[in-house]
Amino acid sequence: MSWRSESIWIEFIAGSRKTSNFCWAFILFFGSLGFLLVGTSSYLGRNLISLFPSQQIIFFPQGIVMSFYGIAGLFISCYLWCTILWNVGSGYDLFDRKEGVVRIFRWGFPGKKRRIFLGFLMKDIQSIRIEVKEGVYVRRVLYMEIRGQGAIPLIRTDENLTTREIEQKAAELAYFLRVPMEVF
Repeated sequence: MSWRSESIWIEFIAGSRKTSNFCWAFILFFGSLGFLLVGTSSYLGRNLISLFPSQQIIFFPQGIVMSFYGIAGLFISCYLWCTILWNVGSGYDLFDRKEGVVRIFRWGFPGKKRRIFLGFLMKDIQSIRIEVKEGVYVRRVLYMEIRGQGAIPLIRTDENLTTREIEQKAAELAYFLRVPMEVF
């Protein structure tokens, strides 16, 4: 989602609050809870889940391993839920031709440096660069080359844009910023 005017371009960046992250967090939570309940039922010798009789799974070693996987899965699920709650990675890119500045803002993990803020002068922007790698692991990334700073990614690497969409976005941004566009 973006907003544009004659001299200002604001690109809003979606963070961790995506449908896929919610799905994975739910799947991981309930799957690991199932593993933990099966491991616990094998220890207690009682059926906490009606699908498996507790006598079928011996506590040592199967019950211990299932309990371990259940606890590990719950920790990973908690991590996913925290990133969703804090909306890590969300923010905006602001390009202001009137003031001649570029501001990039992202939310990080809680702490002293939760707010990630980068500011550049437009005259320091060398180019807009597209990196396209096709094959098994497709990767299409849009970068902004800054003089003396290197390349700064402008879109998430997991945004599944087609080659045509990312080229269109890069061309529009390069035209707006009045800088060349490079393809790698």
